[in-house]
Amino acid sequence: MTATREGITDMKLEKETLPKGSSDMAFVPLVEGTLHSPPDQLAEETVLARPRKMVVLHWLTVLCLIAAVTFILTRDQVDGRAARQWLLEGHRHFGLFVLVLFFVRLVLRIRLGKLPHDGNLSWIVRGLAGLTHVALYALLLALPMLGWALSNAEDKPVHLLGVTLPALVSADEDLADRLQAWHLDAAWVLLGLVSLHVAAALWHHFVLRDGVLRMMLPKRRR
Repeated sequence: MTATREGITDMKLEKETLPKGSSDMAFVPLVEGTLHSPPDQLAEETVLARPRKMVVLHWLTVLCLIAAVTFILTRDQVDGRAARQWLLEGHRHFGLFVLVLFFVRLVLRIRLGKLPHDGNLSWIVRGLAGLTHVALYALLLALPMLGWALSNAEDKPVHLLGVTLPALVSADEDLADRLQAWHLDAAWVLLGLVSLHVAAALWHHFVLRDGVLRMMLPKRRR
């Protein structure tokens, strides 16, 4: 009991010896044993925070990509023509959803204009991040377009929610072979860029601790 009282007295003395005008935030971890983000970091995260619409569209795109990949990989493991055709249609639909989301995101991005960036990062890092984002956007456009054209080249109609979409190319077996190869190559490149994107987000979160990952996570209502 005496030791406890002495410990409380020491903490009070330590708080009283803080320089005049200093924040009690520096003392909170000593009392509660928790870590708090400094006010300047919280302010920076607020400035860098992305609009809610951008966050929602980002994660909808992620879910559609995961679904498209899951459908096509499952198709390779399934027997039965009807099941394989259903999975292929699911793959096409989610791929086209990615295409629709791409245009929605593009319009929103243009309307928002230039977004604030982290001034603590060097211009080289910001430049590489910008190039990665441009490449990701390009592939989110090219990959579904290649799949759409591939179906047309195989003389198969493309449907989206019951609506038959216009053909991009005429039926052509040789062209279909090339488009299939390009579609697969683009998918592998996209996978590599997504992996790089995830690694960069984790680097920001665990190494730089700058809140970049948190600003793109869905906010929980309190």
